[in-house]
Formats: sequence, C-alpha cells, structure tokens
Amino acid sequence: MWLIVWLVVGAALVAAEIFTTTFILLMFGLGAFAAAGAAALGAGVPVQAAVFAAVSALSFLAVRPTLRRYMYRDARDTPMGVEALEGSMALVIEAVDHDSGQIKIEGELWRARPYDATQTFAVGDRVRVIEIKGATAMVWKD
Repeated sequence: MWLIVWLVVGAALVAAEIFTTTFILLMFGLGAFAAAGAAALGAGVPVQAAVFAAVSALSFLAVRPTLRRYMYRDARDTPMGVEALEGSMALVIEAVDHDSGQIKIEGELWRARPYDATQTFAVGDRVRVIEIKGATAMVWKD
C-alpha cells in the first residue's frame, strides 16, 4: 500500500512543480520516488520516511543549485551582437591610425581606430578589440 501512496505523492509533487518552477516540489518528488523504491524492497515506514528525507535533502544540496544555474542564466552570461566581439583578437588588413584602418574580426571586415589615439598598427598585426563604437572597432595591441 505504501508503494502506491509514495508513487501518487511523487507524481503529484512533480506535476505541481510544473506550475511553480522553483525546483522545490521536484526535489520532494524525487524523495517520494526513492521512498517508493524502498517500499518496493519491503522496507518499513520509518525507513521509507528516512529515505524520503535523505533523498529530498541531498537533492536540495546537489541537484537544485545546478538546475537553477542552468534555468536562470543571466542574459549577461552570454554576450550577443557586437558585445560578443569585444575582447576578441583581430587581424589588421589596412594600417590603423587615428583617421583610418580596417581589421578582420572572425571573418568580417570592420573599420578600426586605435583605442589610444597615439598608437598605429601595421598590416598583419594582431590586435584586441576593446570596444565597438557604432560600426567602428576600437583596438589595442597586447
């Protein structure tokens, strides 16, 4: 009988998790399924309760933080657009000075200016993209 009770409780908790998305009920559901496994093996009710508590607690400590990190990644974790180019290396295609210049970043040609206006870069130099201003890459030589 306890096997069926634990299975129903586990299924209800997992189903309720769909509406909360906090990963709290899911951890209790995992504990209920583990307790159902203990009941299937013939363990007594105190052992089933201990298995439920232990698996639920371990799930909170081990599984929940990983799930939350994966599900609630901050948009700042993944740079998009021109922000993704900042910090990347580029190849100087046309000499870069304070008036003109062109670089290749990941296969794309960009206008470039030195981040420090007193610097110049020759064709073939490797530079780092510090910032993108409009359609111009501000570069620096490491």
